Amino acid sequence: MSRRWPVSGLVLAVLWLFVRGVELTPQRLLEEFIIGLGVGMGIAFFFRRFYGDEAPVTRSLRVAPYAALYLATFLWELLTANVDVAVRTLSPSMPIDPAVVEVPLRVRTPLAITTIANSITLTPGTLTMDYDDETNSLYVHSIDGSDLDGILEPIRRWEDYALIIFDEELKPGDPAPQAGVRPADGGDAPAAAPGGEQHG
Repeated sequence: MSRRWPVSGLVLAVLWLFVRGVELTPQRLLEEFIIGLGVGMGIAFFFRRFYGDEAPVTRSLRVAPYAALYLATFLWELLTANVDVAVRTLSPSMPIDPAVVEVPLRVRTPLAITTIANSITLTPGTLTMDYDDETNSLYVHSIDGSDLDGILEPIRRWEDYALIIFDEELKPGDPAPQAGVRPADGGDAPAAAPGGEQHG
């Protein structure tokens, strides 16, 4: 068993990197992580009385691989999205079809929702615009709404890992709710499309 607040401080340090949205050069990443560690540990220590005295080490060890996978897939999406946006910028003839996608979530805890929302925003080409508490949905703006599966695939993968990391009620194998896409210019409401998704 180990005290819980240092684990919370470490989690806050990782979240600091997502919130900052800095250029992920090795030196800058290390600098921001150290800053986040100082901020996170300070906050966690200050609020330590709200936690239980101890937390099982086994749970921390169990979720660590999934946290690493989340970070790895985020960095991969960050890299590929940067390349995609650069290609679109340098090729004016390449079609751009902006759209707003409604993404209902399986995660429910505020920290999990915030982590996924920030991951979307930090990935070039997508932006989390809003969150609907009643439907537990994120509204995501994408520069290319023609490929709904391409937009949803990384989000659902992050969500699978988040369900375990944040000890959610649902599990990765549980079906994801239907998503919908609407033209960014505010066109007609989305209609059902083959495959269970919705397209405008």
